[in-house]
Amino acid sequence: MRNEVIETKKAVEKDNDLLADRVHQKFIDNNIKSFDIVGAIGAGKTALLEAISEKITSKYRVLVICGDITTRLDADRIEKHNAETVQINTGRECALNAYHIHQIIKNKDLKNYDVVFIENVGNLICPSDFILGTDKRIIVVSTTEGEWVVEKHPMLFKMSDIAVINKVDLKERLGTDVDKMISDAKKINPNIEVITTSAKTGENVEKLMNLMGF
Repeated sequence: MRNEVIETKKAVEKDNDLLADRVHQKFIDNNIKSFDIVGAIGAGKTALLEAISEKITSKYRVLVICGDITTRLDADRIEKHNAETVQINTGRECALNAYHIHQIIKNKDLKNYDVVFIENVGNLICPSDFILGTDKRIIVVSTTEGEWVVEKHPMLFKMSDIAVINKVDLKERLGTDVDKMISDAKKINPNIEVITTSAKTGENVEKLMNLMGF
């Protein structure tokens, strides 16, 4: 039985990867920049997407696909900053997968978009099971999660291109060792780009945008 479970999981991951390749090719064919944003609930993914959307929607046509267990609270927030949003409610599923994204984009005219952001379900574990077919994956953690959050969740850091340490405006009050967080991220993935931000104050948001190619 154990082997059957493992083989089933491998088959699911293989099917997901094939579908992710199709998704990525569709983005490439339509000259779309695409990003998978992962992180725990409360890390500041939505706030960063609000700040970025506010700055780029005058130049780029933006679609944001929001994943959540329920509600469209985050989508409604982002929509106020001139980005089109689509909400995926996953119910008991703790991460988006390539099937979710394929179902959305097959019903969209991708020629109408320059950028697609995917805000994954708030979680630092489950999203590592599924690639979505984006150009880059960005992992967002925050000073409020403690300085050990990076060390405790290595897989997503290994699989990400950019690591954002958000809420640095609170680091002094919380006593969080941000240097340790940066060091841990680089130890886990020497190729990852690490940036500290505050979505609340705007600190380094434009530097993050530069890393993303805007």
